Amino acid sequence: MLRIQRVQGESLSPEYKEGDFVVITTLPFFLRRLKTGDVIVFQDHTYGTLIKRVEGFEADGGILVGGSHAQSLSSHILGPIRAEAVIGKVIWHIRRPLEMQ
Repeated sequence: MLRIQRVQGESLSPEYKEGDFVVITTLPFFLRRLKTGDVIVFQDHTYGTLIKRVEGFEADGGILVGGSHAQSLSSHILGPIRAEAVIGKVIWHIRRPLEMQ
């Protein structure tokens, strides 16, 4: 399945900016094949829905994530992400129109 998600915040700026959209796949096949560098959308019990880049994996399957913005939350604060918390993997980035920037 595919889902469109609006980017909120500056976690992955300057590549992904507030107001951009991403298309994510929620198909289990793609979620089982995550690799370092993939961008994912996941649910955090404290911060809600987040978009982050996969930075690595723990031996027990936890996913380590981070952002490119200096004040971005990462696994150093969030801890490893459980696979069950992943909503989808970004497969397409739609930048907001220039007149809206």
